[in-house]
Amino acid sequence: MYIGFSEAETFLRNCEDAVIITHRNPDGDCIGAGFGLKDILAQIGIRSRVVCSDEFPKRYAFLTSAGAGEDFEPKTIIAVDIADVKLMGDYEKIYGDKVQLCIDHHISNKNYAEKTLLHGDATAACEIIYDLAKFMGIRMTKHCAMCLYTGIATDSGCFKYDCTTPRAHEIAAEMMRSYDINFSRINRYMFDVKSRGRLMLESKITDLMEEKLDGKLVIVAVTQAMMKEMGVSMEELEGFAPLTIQLEDTEVGILMREREDGVFKCSFRSAYDVNVSEICQNLGGGGHAKAAGCTVDGDLDEAKKLLVEIVERALA
Repeated sequence: MYIGFSEAETFLRNCEDAVIITHRNPDGDCIGAGFGLKDILAQIGIRSRVVCSDEFPKRYAFLTSAGAGEDFEPKTIIAVDIADVKLMGDYEKIYGDKVQLCIDHHISNKNYAEKTLLHGDATAACEIIYDLAKFMGIRMTKHCAMCLYTGIATDSGCFKYDCTTPRAHEIAAEMMRSYDINFSRINRYMFDVKSRGRLMLESKITDLMEEKLDGKLVIVAVTQAMMKEMGVSMEELEGFAPLTIQLEDTEVGILMREREDGVFKCSFRSAYDVNVSEICQNLGGGGHAKAAGCTVDGDLDEAKKLLVEIVERALA
């Protein structure tokens, strides 16, 4: 059931001992939304704990270092920035059918929760968390402001992606003006600081680019062997997807990253009018019209063939 801010406020003010679930392979938006909501609940005297099936990347330690929360038997289950229970990883079996409130901005949301606060036009889930806090009349902490700024900045590609709304700029300005967050350090850490291995891999991206469908599709595949050779992890490759649509004639770009279990995590980007969320939904994933993702099993060549075929249909 879809709800508005009023119903969401009523739910949150009356909940107890909440577990806040973030999606596997956590990024800045789900981490920012999870820990930001945790701070907001603390302001109204409600205990909560942020959980994820994967470890939070080290570069987000400035948001997560205070701890995910107390250990308790949960009475309330909340999901943030999760469009589908499949994205919960190990927590799908534990909480997948028990989510009472989902706060999300993905148009592909499966409406799996009892209540869903969905704003598909929001730049990030953190934008919704901010508006919810304002609606509830809650004064945010500086830490919460850093969480929400980080989520909006990362999901907007430092405010350059098509999904960036005027509202996102307004919220970022409010975080800078009223909470004196160190936005320049956050952005440097999110977008500029890289490991030596990542820099080495970036230099090889051009060589790894495969042009398909007369250049309309570009695929970059990074295997576990490549990652080990360069000394990089899956999390360090988060910012590579936009590079796949840098060539002038490219309409769709795909970054394939091989997980340790051999499954390929595929990040899609659209340069123009192709709705990659619809493509990914056909493969069990989802996301936004210009940025979406899914996973593909099987041999690398077979996986590439499948991706080429489904993108070709979309272009047609």
